[in-house]
Amino acid sequence: MTDKRKRIRIAPKSLKRVKETIRKLTRKSWSISMEERINKIRIYLIGWINYFRVIQTPSIFENLDGWIRRRLRACLLKQWKNPKTVKRNFISLGLTKDQAARIAYSRKGIWRLALTQQAHFALGIKFWKKLGLISLKERYFEFVKV
Repeated sequence: MTDKRKRIRIAPKSLKRVKETIRKLTRKSWSISMEERINKIRIYLIGWINYFRVIQTPSIFENLDGWIRRRLRACLLKQWKNPKTVKRNFISLGLTKDQAARIAYSRKGIWRLALTQQAHFALGIKFWKKLGLISLKERYFEFVKV
């Protein structure tokens, strides 16, 4: 049986608006440092999650977290530009030479490469936390506990 209780959710229009704002902050042609970009995103997301902390469907935050990290991985791949730079940076992030070469010399676009298993391993959640990116899901559950 399905649960027929009504729940407080985010309106599709609000979700669309937050995605548009994140798209603006993660434009691949915007030449700012990754730390500055993440700082702007963090400031925006803290205010956004504080407003929407009353919702009862936290899976939206989990999906949005993954989408934001994918956008940031694509920005980073774009910043690295040269395949040799991509390979060198992925090796320094813990990939083997073969794995790094597979990504660096791939003919896939950066959006698709941002979804690969190697990119997830090298540019995982720990990497983004170290740079200062917040997790909407974790922040939501901090509010729920209180």
